[in-house]
Amino acid sequence: MTTPRHASSQAVPDEDRFARDLLAWFDVHGRKDLPWQHPRTPYRVWLSEVMLQQTQVRTVIAYFERFVRTLPSITTLAAAPLDRVLALWSGLGYYSRARNLHRTAQICVDTHGGELPRDRDALAALPGIGRSTAAAILAQAFGERHAILDGNVRRVLARWHGVRGWPGATDVQRTLWEHAEQHMPAERIADYTQAIMDLGATVCVRSRPLCAACPVRRGCVASAEGLTAELPAPKPARARPTRETTMLIVRDEHGRVLLERRPPTGVWARLWSLPETADAASAQDVLRERYAVRAGATSALGAFVHGFSHYHLRVTPMLVAGTPSQRIADGEHGWFSREEWPALGLPAPVRRLLEQVFEDERWREPCTA
Repeated sequence: MTTPRHASSQAVPDEDRFARDLLAWFDVHGRKDLPWQHPRTPYRVWLSEVMLQQTQVRTVIAYFERFVRTLPSITTLAAAPLDRVLALWSGLGYYSRARNLHRTAQICVDTHGGELPRDRDALAALPGIGRSTAAAILAQAFGERHAILDGNVRRVLARWHGVRGWPGATDVQRTLWEHAEQHMPAERIADYTQAIMDLGATVCVRSRPLCAACPVRRGCVASAEGLTAELPAPKPARARPTRETTMLIVRDEHGRVLLERRPPTGVWARLWSLPETADAASAQDVLRERYAVRAGATSALGAFVHGFSHYHLRVTPMLVAGTPSQRIADGEHGWFSREEWPALGLPAPVRRLLEQVFEDERWREPCTA
């Protein structure tokens, strides 16, 4: 629900002033040199918007630049192997975003002449886009008048209007969409869209917002009533359980490592990863029965914990000397050299683990299974 406001703050001039003051601030303080703004094509805007979901600008920039150097258009993205896309994405997390990018590019080539559709509903229906991302693409690439509601914008509007409740709740989100539409100016839509995102990212931040520097502080309910620490309300907390797994770093006599492709659904879907087993005791049986590998000497490494949104994963790595008893040719498993595996789509913790292990002296010792 929305906290009641004084009658004077409901007047139309107040709402006009929100966009006007925000744009005046953007002209001086806004971010105008981000790589996806030059040129601001639909493809580059789309790619940046997807990368910026759950990820900060400073992290995204290097990934974005590498991605567009390698895959500069929708058609090149659609034609690329999924492994190549996932490798370029490795480290950004939330890998469903990369799979959705790839699938959407293929749909655009097959159905929309190799371009993103200009119709908002058709654009929003594509994998991984949705209403807000579609609006951001149309507003920034084409200057069309569509409101966005990403995480930064939700925070700005929840505080400015005093909207209580978790922004992910249906009724709260509906209210925030109404406010987002209400503030849209008639002109400079691309600048306004960037401005309100910048405000949330640099001034109206989650913790300790810089209210003294805010161009729309006048009229902000959270600032006036001391509610910036309470708004927006956090997602109701749920305890995250801890799961256990043993990752097997199996090395053959040539120094290659055994990797397998993850299933098409679930955590790290379709990425390449290390074989896993419930515990060290079952490692030999799992390697023999599932991968046709005879296991020899083993060496336990230090455990680590990786956090997912809904659980913690405690990983115990084990270095294993292995000998393939038959050639693997199913496309879902394979032996990869130090020169080959960096080009694969690997989960960030697995990539880090392999890099650390490769520097370990034990990796360089003769391997005898």
